[in-house]
Amino acid sequence: MEMSDDHKTKLEVAVVALGALAQTHRLNVFRELVQAGRTGLAAGVLAERLGVPRSSLSFHLSTLKQGGLVAERREGRSIIYTAHFAAMHSLIAFLLENCCAGEWQASDTVVQLIAGETR
Repeated sequence: MEMSDDHKTKLEVAVVALGALAQTHRLNVFRELVQAGRTGLAAGVLAERLGVPRSSLSFHLSTLKQGGLVAERREGRSIIYTAHFAAMHSLIAFLLENCCAGEWQASDTVVQLIAGETR
C-alpha cells in the first residue's frame, strides 16, 4: 500500500521533529519550555536552569526551531523562547494516529496519560 502525499509530508515533519528532540540537552530544553507554557523563557534563564553553556544552548535552540518545536519572540532586549504547542500536538496526534489497533478506549487512555489527566 502506497502512502499518500499528505502522509509522507506528516512523516517527514515527524522525523525532523523527533530528530530535534533526540538529544538529552534538547529534550530537556523542550520539556522546560513546555512547563513554562506560553509565557516562555529567556535563553539566559534556560541556560541557568539546565546548567548548559549559553553557546551550546544557542545551538540546541536553533535545532529545535528547525524542527518546528520552538518559537521565539523579542521582548525589549531579550529573546523569549516558547514551545510551539501546535507543532507538539500535531506530532503527538501523528504518533497516535493509528494507536491501539482501533480500540478507542485504549487510545483515549493514552491521550489522557499524555495530557496528565490520569496517573
